[in-house]
Amino acid sequence: MRLGGGGGGGWRSVIQAEDERPRLTRELLLRVLRYGRPYRLQIVGMLALILIVSGLNLLNPLIVRDLIDRAIPSGDVNRLIFLASMLLVLPVVRGLISVVQRRLNASVGEGVIFDLRVALYEHLERMSLRFFTHTKVGELMSRLNNDVIGAQNAISNTIISILTNIVQAVAVLAVMFTLEWRLTLISIVILPLFLLAASRMATRLRDIARENMSANAQMNAMMNETLNIGGVLLVKLFGRVEEETRRFEARAKAVKDIGVRRAVTGASFFVIIGLLSAVGSALVYGIGGYLVMQNAFTVGTIVAFGAYLGSLYSALQSLANAPVEFATSVVSFERVFEVLDLPLEIAEKPDPVRLKEIRGELVFENVTFRYAADESNLLSDVRRFGQMDQITAALSGEVPEEEEEEEPEAEVAASQARSLALEDISFTVQPGELVALVGPSGAGKTTLTYLIPRLYDPDEGRICLDGYDLRDLSLDDLARQVGMVTQETHLFHDTVRTNLLYARPDATQEEIEEAARAANIHDFIAGLPHGYNTVVGERGYRLSGGEKQRLAIARVILKNPRVLVFDEATSSLDSQSEALIQEALKRVMQGRTTIVIAHRLSTILAADQILVMNRGRIVERGTHDELLQLDGLYAHLYHTQFSREPGL
Repeated sequence: MRLGGGGGGGWRSVIQAEDERPRLTRELLLRVLRYGRPYRLQIVGMLALILIVSGLNLLNPLIVRDLIDRAIPSGDVNRLIFLASMLLVLPVVRGLISVVQRRLNASVGEGVIFDLRVALYEHLERMSLRFFTHTKVGELMSRLNNDVIGAQNAISNTIISILTNIVQAVAVLAVMFTLEWRLTLISIVILPLFLLAASRMATRLRDIARENMSANAQMNAMMNETLNIGGVLLVKLFGRVEEETRRFEARAKAVKDIGVRRAVTGASFFVIIGLLSAVGSALVYGIGGYLVMQNAFTVGTIVAFGAYLGSLYSALQSLANAPVEFATSVVSFERVFEVLDLPLEIAEKPDPVRLKEIRGELVFENVTFRYAADESNLLSDVRRFGQMDQITAALSGEVPEEEEEEEPEAEVAASQARSLALEDISFTVQPGELVALVGPSGAGKTTLTYLIPRLYDPDEGRICLDGYDLRDLSLDDLARQVGMVTQETHLFHDTVRTNLLYARPDATQEEIEEAARAANIHDFIAGLPHGYNTVVGERGYRLSGGEKQRLAIARVILKNPRVLVFDEATSSLDSQSEALIQEALKRVMQGRTTIVIAHRLSTILAADQILVMNRGRIVERGTHDELLQLDGLYAHLYHTQFSREPGL
């Protein structure tokens, strides 16, 4: 446990009890050290500078001793000037060395952060959609930020601090024994009092710190829920501004009160530590003064000894908590490695088939798919030492009761009341054909479309593009050839131009405008305050649903894929937006193999084939007229939904 230091950082580490110490393994330690290998020259340089600085720190008390014992009593002015000059020169030299050491330290730390973040981000981007549907965004952000910084601390701060304090403690003890072995033993005897005081205060400080983290977590959860766009909108619509302000005031007051208790308890702890330090100093100066009177050693020796005493206590106090600090920092690597070690569910073969041009034939062969998650592909719930990770209800603040964990096999999609999302799906789409998917909500239509760009892989069966299994193709080639417009259009908080260029970064302004005209959105964009340089807001919130969908269509047109997948979710749009989208779709579908989740009769009538889905299976297939003659599910859907469209 850390026994000294200033500010709030000194006592933070004492809140970690013995039962909280993370366990280290040899394999983890070796893997951590490998991340420092690219920076071994900088690390060696830092170690050399540590030795130099530690040696320079030993000189100051010896210079003061010489001043008191020799220069002043003998009236040696030249010696006095030289020693006084050295007291000025040494801090300057130490300062210059510390700047170089800090530069080396920063280059190692920031380099490790860079390496880890890039590796993590790249790996996460390659994970399947299933991973993201089972993982909290906050947990991913914590791995990329908190854990990466913790890993950096292990290499650039914690290890360096431990080495520095070890060198300092050994060197100071050696000099102290050389100066006066009796006073050195007295100095060491006082150390158990520090440990006793720290252990007495640790539990109290830890409990207060936990309360503080819990109160902060509840306050932050409420801010996150009520200060985003959706939350603010809900608060205003229900007229709950005053109630939410009062609720926030109560949570903020809890944080304030705990903060005051934390500060007072921490200050009391430092008072106790200060008193114990004073006891050690009093014993040293008292006994040392008596020995000076007995001519056992000089006044300069006891003055120098007192200076060394402070350095020794500081180093030993830091080293007392070193195991916890080191383990806590290094275990951040463990959480980073957990992400890097997650297997890629949607992996590309070592030597994939490369397709530059495709015809667009799409075949589903006995495809079965379930949403059950393989636990080996997911992140574990972790407890970060010294942090409050307990999840509470954002507004009520209640802790949900723990539920029994279900077996992975029993886990299904929220919209599916069955274990299989898709079962034995088989159909063929010829190049250039339009296939409409029709069925009740939760039938598996969206799930089917997600398999085409390999957002998921089927559990059984296979999907072929131009005769090649999708799993044999290059992921980049597949992404280029398949364009998808989802029901919920996602736009980045950036300009219209940037959002469109996401499909093809090298597109010219003329090509962008051509795609926008084809999607019936160019005139709208041109009328915006800054045209194509207008920022659309977070997730495109400044645009209407129809405008966002037309931007998404323009983005797909700019991409120019051979296979188009589209969720024709137009039911919530006004008639003008719907008409513009339908007209744009006719243009974009021409000559492309198209799979559409159809919500409009006009799309169904234009389809070469209609697949009627229910409970994850294709229950009917054929043209509009053929399906009406069957008088089955499609006929029921037609009479309850499609036949009521205006103008039909």
